[in-house]
Amino acid sequence: MINESALLESKTLRDGVLERTDVLDRVKALSLLPDGMHVTTAMVAAYFEVSRKAIESLVHDHRDELVVNGYHVLAGTELTSFKKVSGIQSRSKALALFSRRAVLNVAMLLRDSEVARQVRVYLLDMEYLARTQPVENPASTDTASLDDRIDQRITHILGKTVVPMFNALIETSGEHRRELIELRRDIEDVERKLCLHHERLRIVEGGLPASAVRSQLTAMTWKAFERHVADLLRRDGCTDVVVRQAYKDRGIDVTARTAAGRTVAVQCKNHTARRSVTSSDMQRFAGAARAVARVDVALFVTTGNFSCDAQAIADLSGVLTVNGDDLEAWSAGARLKALR
Repeated sequence: MINESALLESKTLRDGVLERTDVLDRVKALSLLPDGMHVTTAMVAAYFEVSRKAIESLVHDHRDELVVNGYHVLAGTELTSFKKVSGIQSRSKALALFSRRAVLNVAMLLRDSEVARQVRVYLLDMEYLARTQPVENPASTDTASLDDRIDQRITHILGKTVVPMFNALIETSGEHRRELIELRRDIEDVERKLCLHHERLRIVEGGLPASAVRSQLTAMTWKAFERHVADLLRRDGCTDVVVRQAYKDRGIDVTARTAAGRTVAVQCKNHTARRSVTSSDMQRFAGAARAVARVDVALFVTTGNFSCDAQAIADLSGVLTVNGDDLEAWSAGARLKALR
């Protein structure tokens, strides 16, 4: 199997895997601009946990390659038009934008970033599995590939036409602005779920025993899992996101505030699929969230499932439960309606 460092040296190798942009969200949630397609230099730096200067230096050294893969700089009337359509606020006279493909390109060029290294490792693991998997049923594979292409085409149409159309309508609408924003979010959810379905189909075709997303989640330490959930909250528009210290959490692992100003408390349990959240776990969290902290939104997130008694207590106390399936979809890009 090729070592991940080979991607740093071989443009041919990089070009061969640039379509696998879904790897970005599997390593870490990538926040996008309101247009749902681009990120700024600062957002790229935050994703890879490096300085903005490091990204700007990489762009200087590899500009031609990045431009081919979706990097571009807006200025003048083009920038003004983009601000109106996307809703972004910026006083700068120029704005550098990266597509998801360009961000993946950065991951294959950035040396001093642990996140970038993880992307490269994950990318080559997927490529290795794709090339070595046996093909036992050509007819079935052809049908699955056709369905896959249809899903990808639908995703492309949603991302390139429908979402930008809603952005334009929102910009010019007054009375129905809220309804249009909700519709746009629903469309974005469909787009992300199609991406998740596409990846699940690829995994099934490869004969893998379990979802790569879930495998990654269950492999996390409890601290890494709490940070992952905090990143998902930020991606969905929450502010004031805080991962609480273990000895001070009082049953609440993460706190935040939604874009609408509602307070949020989250309990995170990184369990295996065979282990369920118990009623006593749910009682402690419900008491902490409802009686002590008195938050507006109480979320119990687990990589496993909830026992019947735990779910019943959650329903009675108003705690919203996110099980392994829900978490997998959330991690892949779907938004939690509770956070709107």
